[in-house]
Amino acid sequence: MTLLCNPTHNAADPTGDYLMAIDAGTGSIRAVIFDTQGNQVAVNQAEWRHLPDPAIPGSMDFDLDNNWQLACGCIRQALQHAGLAPQAIRAVATCSMREGIVLYDRHGKPIWACANVDARASREVAELKELHEYCFEREVYEYSGQTLALSAMPRLLWLAHHRPDVYRRAATLTMISDWLAYMLSGELAVDPSNAGTTGMLSLSSRDWQRSLLDMAGLRADMLSPVRETGTALGEVTRVAAHACGLAAGTPVIMGGGDVQLGSLGLGIVRAGQTAVLGGTFWQQVVNLPAPMTDPDMNIRINPHVIPGMAQAECISFFTGLTMRWFRDAFCSEEKSIAARMGVDAYSLLEEMAARVPVGSHGVMPIFSDAMHFKSWYHAAPSFINLSIDPDRCNKQTLFRALEENAAIVCACNLEQIARFSGARSPSLVFAGGGSKGKLWCQILSDVTGLVVKVPEVKEATALGCAIAAGVGAGIYPSLAETGERLVRWEREYQPDMENHRRYQEMKTNWQAVYADQLGLVDHGLTTSMWKAPGL
Repeated sequence: MTLLCNPTHNAADPTGDYLMAIDAGTGSIRAVIFDTQGNQVAVNQAEWRHLPDPAIPGSMDFDLDNNWQLACGCIRQALQHAGLAPQAIRAVATCSMREGIVLYDRHGKPIWACANVDARASREVAELKELHEYCFEREVYEYSGQTLALSAMPRLLWLAHHRPDVYRRAATLTMISDWLAYMLSGELAVDPSNAGTTGMLSLSSRDWQRSLLDMAGLRADMLSPVRETGTALGEVTRVAAHACGLAAGTPVIMGGGDVQLGSLGLGIVRAGQTAVLGGTFWQQVVNLPAPMTDPDMNIRINPHVIPGMAQAECISFFTGLTMRWFRDAFCSEEKSIAARMGVDAYSLLEEMAARVPVGSHGVMPIFSDAMHFKSWYHAAPSFINLSIDPDRCNKQTLFRALEENAAIVCACNLEQIARFSGARSPSLVFAGGGSKGKLWCQILSDVTGLVVKVPEVKEATALGCAIAAGVGAGIYPSLAETGERLVRWEREYQPDMENHRRYQEMKTNWQAVYADQLGLVDHGLTTSMWKAPGL
């Protein structure tokens, strides 16, 4: 179902040059058109669903046929609403959610795919962890920066166990962004930023580490060529042009993973630069001075789209989803008032929460833990330290407490990255839906003690993808230079250092309380909000 189709900046010039990004997220597919100055001209979006196989617990299939049709519809509608002829698109690139994989037979036909949230291979994760006297996962991490829970190897092993017909037929493996590029161009390849999440690619060489598949007893003959983001892949074929409305011969350029391309779109392209991407999940990303891994295996490390650069990534679970749950479950009155006023319900709740003092009267939300990649699970969701005094414990108090807690988890994760990498920055970029909240921006600045910069761009991932298209088409000189040039700033927040001191104390207390809450899960007394496969 198409959800959104609207021009966003100046009307398109039919004689100008434009770039298209095709962005495949977890919940939707979008085609976004930019001019060469980085202005968004049009976007069309369609929701998609990844349906489980009822017979396979944890499965989340990716519907190749239907999702390609949705992508084609988005491309056609974006061109139509921009008022552009297909020939106005100088180049197209693709990006996607990471971890989702697609397999092809020897004739190039896609035969099997799963989404990033697929968790069918829990038993295979545990099996691989036991290889080589329990050192296999450590070796995977040191080469690739990934652990087994979200990687491709357990899924391939699951196929070998449960769908040997598919496993035998598989001749090539790519990521979902590469599948989109293949459907456009007929060319198969992967880029490091997305393929790095398979756990089979070396951080240092930015190429496949075939020895890992050999150690796991998996085939290493299905790995696609690796090409860097921003390099030419092929051209839109006549068949694809007929299906999607782009002109045959339009250059198709290598794209990449959503977070890394989002970092490019935010100008996060130099060592030490830091961003917090606030969506359903919150990601804290820090560019590393050199490829390296965390000795404690707490932090995920990915190849950046910038050649030779690696990026530390921490994930806060369900941050945006938790706020939506709170709004929908407890704030129906505020939603009605906001609708009558013509404002966003979150804005109204932030106005209320701004009157609550720092610390939210001691209320501690227990939702996402700081990241512990090697053994990743969370406590049962709850609020600790509630009061029965309605003046001290009410909706605005809980709302502020959730915003403060999200910032505290971010700060914990950034400290973990700094401890092993030495990468520290005096500022961070805050983007995504969370950055719309002015109170949340100030809380994030106060908790971290850093200057918080909010960009104008609202489609950072798509912009990064368009930059890759422009570099591959020869419009821009390089990824890094263009990312820095096109980013524009909307707001900036300075930390209140007295509030920072108080939040440091809160963070220490929260860490102790959260550890106790994990103990309740360990003893089977409460239910974890989420556990990684294989735990």
